[in-house]
Amino acid sequence: MLQIRDLLKIYPGPVTALKGVSLDIPNGLFGLLGPNGAGKSTLMTITAGLLQPTAGTITLDGQDIVTDPSVVRRSLGYLPQEFGFYPELSGLKMLMLMLKLKGVDAPQGRRKLAEELLERVNLGHAAKRKVGGYSGGMRQRLGLAQAVAGSPRLIIVDEPTAGLDPEERHRFYRLLAELGKDRIVVLSTHIVEDVATLCPRMAIIRSGMVMAHTTPAKAREGIEGHVFEGFVRDEELAAFTATHRVLSAILVEGVTNRVRVAVHDGAVAVPGGFRAVPATLEDAYMDVIRGPIANAGAAA
Repeated sequence: MLQIRDLLKIYPGPVTALKGVSLDIPNGLFGLLGPNGAGKSTLMTITAGLLQPTAGTITLDGQDIVTDPSVVRRSLGYLPQEFGFYPELSGLKMLMLMLKLKGVDAPQGRRKLAEELLERVNLGHAAKRKVGGYSGGMRQRLGLAQAVAGSPRLIIVDEPTAGLDPEERHRFYRLLAELGKDRIVVLSTHIVEDVATLCPRMAIIRSGMVMAHTTPAKAREGIEGHVFEGFVRDEELAAFTATHRVLSAILVEGVTNRVRVAVHDGAVAVPGGFRAVPATLEDAYMDVIRGPIANAGAAA
């Protein structure tokens, strides 16, 4: 179990990136969902033992990783949002270098281990190709290969599918699902589909605060019956948004928008011409993100 209690992080300025974050994260895949700038990366960096919090505690299986970061570093696989590679190296040589830097070895040697890891992430066919010629998805899978080296207890992946095409994203989903069977995998992302596809438990973070700590099913149930969809002309959208809780607005043929709104009890009336539609996890997420901070947790 990964337990985070009252985590506070204040940068010079001052800028408060985390405002008392508390979470319990069990075995399996856990989704940390929030917009860019919400504090997700700061939380992940602190959890990885790479940044000291201003206050608060984090324990992994009962061991304090804030006072002794070496505890988590021995048990961690980390795939940050930005991962640097040497483009002139082959995938195999790049991975061997990363294993050496991590201090990971194997009875049959580091090269054999690197070959096995590349096969595990479906990169065996590209082991001798230069990393500079890899697609975005291939580079992410190479980063994941180094993250799982050494069979870590905790794996943190930060925005792993950003910029990937649908095929690469679903290939990555399968790899993460396999990893989550026997360890803690924390998936930090702003892409709702990532969490909806993979994670049985999730939290929504906004402005450095946990706004919801729930499951995807319960998040959808919480807004079911409150979501309505209709069309609003493009020139009327700004005024409409000012008076309604708009969850999404998709431009159609350049002149109108397919709009989804949340109408909660005691709020404004259902807009004319709008009809009730089944709620999605994205609706629940946007209801939290678009709403006032004081009420967002209750809405989710």
